[in-house]
Amino acid sequence: MENTLLIGLSRQVALERQIDVVANNVANVNTNGFKADQSLFEEYLMPVAHQDNFVGRDRRLSYVQDRATFHDFAQGPTQETKNPLDVAIDGKAFLVVQTPGGERYTRDGSLRVNSTGQLVNSGGFPVVGANGPIQMQQTDHDITISADGTITVVEGSNTRVDSVRGKLRLVKFADPQKLLKEGANLYSANGMAPQADIAARVQQGFVEKSNVNAVVEMSRMIAVTRAYTQISALLQQQGDLRRTAIEKLADVPA
Repeated sequence: MENTLLIGLSRQVALERQIDVVANNVANVNTNGFKADQSLFEEYLMPVAHQDNFVGRDRRLSYVQDRATFHDFAQGPTQETKNPLDVAIDGKAFLVVQTPGGERYTRDGSLRVNSTGQLVNSGGFPVVGANGPIQMQQTDHDITISADGTITVVEGSNTRVDSVRGKLRLVKFADPQKLLKEGANLYSANGMAPQADIAARVQQGFVEKSNVNAVVEMSRMIAVTRAYTQISALLQQQGDLRRTAIEKLADVPA
């Protein structure tokens, strides 16, 4: 394959992967606590061209290489829900939930109590407190969640007794970019050990919305689509030139 086609193909492959990232961001623009992903690109230089008669800078071929994606952990806007179980995290901490695959981490603070009385997230996974899963009672009411995550309730109807049901476990990581998205708005630690985040605070009755900027992402999607189309047209023109050259050479008398 000619050098022009190889370079164009490398760019198209990178653009195809970038559109997947952008499309996922757009799809989660209304997902609570979702963090956008961005693509990283770099120039990859081949040491030599296919032919040896090039000299100097003409021997360098510049391909496009998409190295990786990175998480944008910028704080998303908060929205008041007036649900006493909802919490928005102010800081870089994550809530801990228990899944069949082990502990996972999320910024989605939309919580509820399931049929067995456990505090769970929107996916139905139990929320892990400082001393394990948080269990609520049927007679609990007037739920209060303090800034440090302590959950206090008024127990009973005749005799009002204040009781502590647990404390939300807020954790952070030394390198959050190594966290792996596993779907359902959850992250896995990827071998890292979570650390208690005593600086983070929670706000009761609010949820953190997605930090995706819908206008920016749609603009980026249009730009990527146009670039892909332009490169396709360029490669088509290159193929037409090659075919025309071969046809003309075939008409030359031997």
